[in-house]
Amino acid sequence: MTFEELQKNIGFTFKNPELLKLAFIHRSYLNEDKKEKSSNERLEFLGDAILSFLTSRFLYDTYPDYPEGVLTNIRSALVKTKSLSVIAKNLNLGDLLFLSRGEEDSGGRINDSLLADVFEALLGAIFLDSGIDKVDTFLGKFLFLHTQKIIESKSYIDFKSLLQEIIQENSRVSPVYRVTKSEGPDHAKTFWVEVVAGDKILGGGSGKSKQDAEQTAAKEALEKMGKLW
Repeated sequence: MTFEELQKNIGFTFKNPELLKLAFIHRSYLNEDKKEKSSNERLEFLGDAILSFLTSRFLYDTYPDYPEGVLTNIRSALVKTKSLSVIAKNLNLGDLLFLSRGEEDSGGRINDSLLADVFEALLGAIFLDSGIDKVDTFLGKFLFLHTQKIIESKSYIDFKSLLQEIIQENSRVSPVYRVTKSEGPDHAKTFWVEVVAGDKILGGGSGKSKQDAEQTAAKEALEKMGKLW
């Protein structure tokens, strides 16, 4: 993919193409191309702040009946590294990264953290090039449309914390999570987990990591208890 194709895909043309390029320069690349003096880290810093503000404003305006705590959790789900990296992958942002050979060889182009960083750097570049309204339009097209799915799936809820809070309201026992099975190669394992309080199995679930499986198990337990609305 080229920068021209990216601009076509996102529906935005940079007045200053150098800003766009800068958004994709990883700090590791500076060691190999001495002509480049700056990485995308400052743009990422700026983009992160703009992302938080615009997401907060969007949620505040769109969901007037939601309390602060719920809005905070939904925002966290929207802007977490995994969410941003999925959008970055869909836009093929990794293809355009300027990386050192070492970073390239270690899978930098598909690294979730690097992709989330370049997404935020791109936001910073759009802001400096054309202002905050253009960033808002970009986010509306690629990020905010996922909000309702997050709400409907309740994926913004920390099911483990909620379950622990409910269990400890009624007893001194804390829920315990134990892996019952795992399958697959190391780079693509699936884990099965059950959550237990005392001698009672409350729920079970599976996931691509132990943490995901634990969240799924806690969600099932809460559903069985009638604590999810």
